[in-house]
Amino acid sequence: MAVANVDPVRSKSPKATAGSQSTNRTSNGIDIKELLEAGAHFGHQTSRWHPKMAPYIHSKRDGSHIIDLTKTVEALHHALEFLVKTASEGKQILLVSTKRQAKEKVKELAEATGMPYVTQRWLGGMLTNYNTISGRIKYLVDLENKMISGELENRYSKLEVQRFAEQIEVMNHLYSGIKEMPAKPGAVFVLDMLHDIIAVKEARKLGIPVVGLSDTNVDPSLADYPIPCNDDATKTINLVLSYVQQAIEEGKSKIKRPAAVTVRPSEKTQSTAKKSTIKEQAIEPKDEVEPVKI
Repeated sequence: MAVANVDPVRSKSPKATAGSQSTNRTSNGIDIKELLEAGAHFGHQTSRWHPKMAPYIHSKRDGSHIIDLTKTVEALHHALEFLVKTASEGKQILLVSTKRQAKEKVKELAEATGMPYVTQRWLGGMLTNYNTISGRIKYLVDLENKMISGELENRYSKLEVQRFAEQIEVMNHLYSGIKEMPAKPGAVFVLDMLHDIIAVKEARKLGIPVVGLSDTNVDPSLADYPIPCNDDATKTINLVLSYVQQAIEEGKSKIKRPAAVTVRPSEKTQSTAKKSTIKEQAIEPKDEVEPVKI
């Protein structure tokens, strides 16, 4: 199929589209100008595109597709609303990115919001075979506790203790981000759905909602909440992650705390008076019974 047959080429440039918006910033804090400056509209070469991305493509320039940022703002708005709702229900959001340019940023976001994350190699079955994964995590935590308490040092030689320490380091490299994750998170956020396709497939198999960036070479139907934008530029990644962090923090602030039980003064007085009456009745001496004379 020829690209020209399905490419939605429009006359307006991305800058003109951004400038024509009456309100550049949405209620979620999304600014179309910030997305434009971050290069969120740059797609891949026209020869490396996915046909299902056609509705999100604005035009093509110098052999590359240009993403329609108005569609990006709309999709990002819906995705952030979903993340706010998920976090407000007390559910965890698994953040996934094994891309080199996004690893550290995703880890910082996860630690700041208290969410689980995967930034190293995605192990097959992290979601679909969580019983095995949880067993390995339990073994790791047990080793760490024994190392801290000195039990390993007392029972084994220095060489064996060193091997245990190396084992702990290797396992933490893989599992540190999901130590506190429940068997099924409330949602999975993926920065590059093509790069981390196994994570996306496992989440879909379990019915876990997926929020993911969708570049022009990615099938947007893989995600429940696709966000059409550049998934390679560091500036774009940092900007989207800042929006995600705000959404998670907003949702966590809406979590309903159990209300403290308060006793009204009148009820407290009545309760105290009732207790004192019972106490007086218990202490009050009983009348002595005179013996019967025969």
